[in-house]
Amino acid sequence: MARAFINSTRLFVPLLAGASLRDRMIGGVGALIGIAIVGAMCFATFPSAIPWIVAPIGASAVLLFAVPASPLAQPLSIVGGNLVSALIGIVVAQLVSQPAVAAAVAVASAILVMSLLRCLHPPGGAVALSAVIGGHTLQSGHVEALLVPIAVNSLLLVVIGWAFHRFSGHSYPHRAAPVEGKAAIPPAATGLLIDDIDSALDDLGETFDISREDLALLLARAEVHAMVRRTSGD
Repeated sequence: MARAFINSTRLFVPLLAGASLRDRMIGGVGALIGIAIVGAMCFATFPSAIPWIVAPIGASAVLLFAVPASPLAQPLSIVGGNLVSALIGIVVAQLVSQPAVAAAVAVASAILVMSLLRCLHPPGGAVALSAVIGGHTLQSGHVEALLVPIAVNSLLLVVIGWAFHRFSGHSYPHRAAPVEGKAAIPPAATGLLIDDIDSALDDLGETFDISREDLALLLARAEVHAMVRRTSGD
């Protein structure tokens, strides 16, 4: 009880389940390295007419380095989501002349298309919005000036994230896998199936930022700890 009270009142309690101070430090260091390398490489390579880095890449870095297990942070989501959203924003900017309407249509369309293509990425909404806003200033060079930095920034960031997470202790691209060095889950420990999890998700009617496979693995690990607790008599 006392420990629960301390955890609930202390500063900087993790917002995300499983987050630790180490993970937060890793996220910060990863973003520092990732954005620095992407920025330096693009600044040295791109002509002055093309932005060397785009703001939504900062949001992509948050997902990639702070929550690398998130389905929204996987390579397809980062590269595909950003590129699809950029294309949608460019098309909408050309078809809809009223900026406010174009902004709304672009973001809404980006969400729908990213979801259908299984590459949902929150920064994609900002990319689509940037395409609409930039469409009124970049004029004839708008397509190249947006697509090139989005594509190169996204690809470079994913490559850097892949290399960084070889040493961070996190898997990336993430795959749900048993924990090495931990007790195996007894075959009869849990009767949960993926279908059961799908049914429970349908009951709740919410979308959670965790894969079904990770959720199944998490529940199975919790079952092991519950068995240990019951066995020890606590």
